[in-house]
Amino acid sequence: MELIHPIFKWLHIIAGVMWIGLLYFFNFINAHFAATLDSDSKKKVVPELMPRALYWFRWGAAWTWFTGVILLLVVYYHGGLTFDDDFDWGVSAFTMIGFTFLGVFLYDYLYKTGLASNVRLVTIISFVLIGLVVYLMKEWAGFSYRSFNIHLGALFGTNMAFNVWFRIWPAQQKIITAIKNGEAPEADLVGLAGLRSKHNTYMSVPLIWTMMNQHTTVLAGGNFGVTSSTNWLVLMIVVALGWHIVFQLYKKSAKIKGF
Repeated sequence: MELIHPIFKWLHIIAGVMWIGLLYFFNFINAHFAATLDSDSKKKVVPELMPRALYWFRWGAAWTWFTGVILLLVVYYHGGLTFDDDFDWGVSAFTMIGFTFLGVFLYDYLYKTGLASNVRLVTIISFVLIGLVVYLMKEWAGFSYRSFNIHLGALFGTNMAFNVWFRIWPAQQKIITAIKNGEAPEADLVGLAGLRSKHNTYMSVPLIWTMMNQHTTVLAGGNFGVTSSTNWLVLMIVVALGWHIVFQLYKKSAKIKGF
């Protein structure tokens, strides 16, 4: 176990850098670059660039998720960092762990409903649901500060990996094929791939914070007016702040032009 932790953390970081680096490339650079290409240029560039980039993108996602699950098992479940002192394994804990990995289906369903067309409303609903999940992890399941942080990260990471493999990649295969054949890709496919990629970008910034939980325990309670009862609200502030940071990055990326 002593070697499993550092080895898998090393692999987790390597895969994560590859995945998230390409995610930011697609959203902050490539989307704007592709918009400058004419149809002939797209027909030449897209079929050569995108399959290569998406290969590393999707496998980076897969290995990040897999190594993350191993770390969760080793560091938290085996390492005894899952619960606060007065809690232990029980129905509530298993329920919240189950939701960590199955909540993706609620997320996917929500963004298939008509609510998804109202960005402000569905964002508020998403934020409230995230807050409810974090609260239940802490108060009902008894997850420690580090534990409810990393489990929210695992929830986001699972959503993101699902998007890559089951929403973005299948859509992109059809989009790339259409462009290669000189045809206009279906608008629904372009919209789906773009939306889920944007979701992943918004989830990635709070996710990175949750991965740093060992270094943020100063916010677990007893400092800066934060108590052990309100420390879950700190995470929600970070989620909101992370989303705002991404929003500003999108605005900035739209202003950067080529020579």
